[in-house]
Amino acid sequence: MTEDPEKHSPIGPGHQIAAPVPARHKTAWIVVSILLLAAIALAIVLILHHREEAKKKAAAAARPAPGIAVTIATAQKGAIGIYLDAIGTVTPVYTDSIASQVDGVIVAVHYTEGQRINKGDPLIDIDSRPYRATLLQAQGTLERDENVLAQARMDLERYRAAWARNGIAKQILDDQEKLVLQDEGTVKNDQGTVQYDQVQVEFCSIAAPIAGRVGLRLVDPGNVVQAAAAATLAVITQLEPITVIFTIPEDSLGQVEARLRKGAKLTVDAFDRSALTKLGSGTLLTIDNLIDTTTGTVKGRAQFANQNDALFPNQFVNTRLLVNTLQGVTLIPSSAIQQNGQASFVYLIQNNIAHMRSIKAGVTNGGVTQVTGIGPGDVVADSSFDKLQDNSKVAISAQPAAAAAGGSNGSGAP
Repeated sequence: MTEDPEKHSPIGPGHQIAAPVPARHKTAWIVVSILLLAAIALAIVLILHHREEAKKKAAAAARPAPGIAVTIATAQKGAIGIYLDAIGTVTPVYTDSIASQVDGVIVAVHYTEGQRINKGDPLIDIDSRPYRATLLQAQGTLERDENVLAQARMDLERYRAAWARNGIAKQILDDQEKLVLQDEGTVKNDQGTVQYDQVQVEFCSIAAPIAGRVGLRLVDPGNVVQAAAAATLAVITQLEPITVIFTIPEDSLGQVEARLRKGAKLTVDAFDRSALTKLGSGTLLTIDNLIDTTTGTVKGRAQFANQNDALFPNQFVNTRLLVNTLQGVTLIPSSAIQQNGQASFVYLIQNNIAHMRSIKAGVTNGGVTQVTGIGPGDVVADSSFDKLQDNSKVAISAQPAAAAAGGSNGSGAP
């Protein structure tokens, strides 16, 4: 019978060598250990970061929230004008179109194109020889008839002396008296003829009837002119002073007439086509007597000194009529006024808090508006309106911009 070899083995189970561990199991254990350490480190970092964020939030919550940055303006007490804007045309006070009153040949043209002339300066000479000859004939006839009259008067004196001595009949004396009257009439007729011929001679020398500027030359020496043709020989326009005709809306006519009835001299400013450059200031002379039913306006005429010739005849201009001036009113920048439908309001700044305050806007002029509802010295917001609400906290970002006391641009009426 065969025996089991392990049964009689001299080495016991406690002294047996363990079998070796495979290499792949050892590597997996190392990777797991590294991942576990990384997870622990990440958890520690997240916990520290969370604590830091919590501290920052707590500090931010403890600090007061910053206000909305705004610029401000201070309401001022001042004066503002009520203006009426319109378009107008520069119109000379006098425009003379010179024409010949006699027939003849032009012998001289004394003016140059665009020349500034004075009243009485020579312009054109027409050949006067035919008219001087006619004048000489009329003067000769007058001298003859004056001598005939003198002879008749001398005979009348003789007849009166003879009648006093009963030397002649009364009929002869009466006939001589009537003969003297006839000769006197003849002399008067001759005097009229002489005066007429003298005027014709004077018409041959044309002088400037007004001071102004002459236009382009229309005739030359050698041209034949005729009085019946009424051809224009020269055109003169007066430049100083000059007027501007503009329109006034019929709805504003009452304001203008009320000021004119009080004897007020209303100022009118003229600007160029772009309404940016001021050309001059004048005074309203008068208004027309009819309203144009097609436009609902009435024409007004203003006079300007025009010493610098900035206004040119027939020039298109923009006019601004100062109807009245409001004194002692509250003024703020127009940009500070907000609209809520038909209502106007501002943000009144008090202790760095914005309060909505309803106002009534009146005259607007040069970026400044007259308002009621706030008083001089009140501070209003002038920016950041997209962020502001009632009772919003604000932070002033600039010094107050005081409202101007009035301006020369813009228009409006209460």
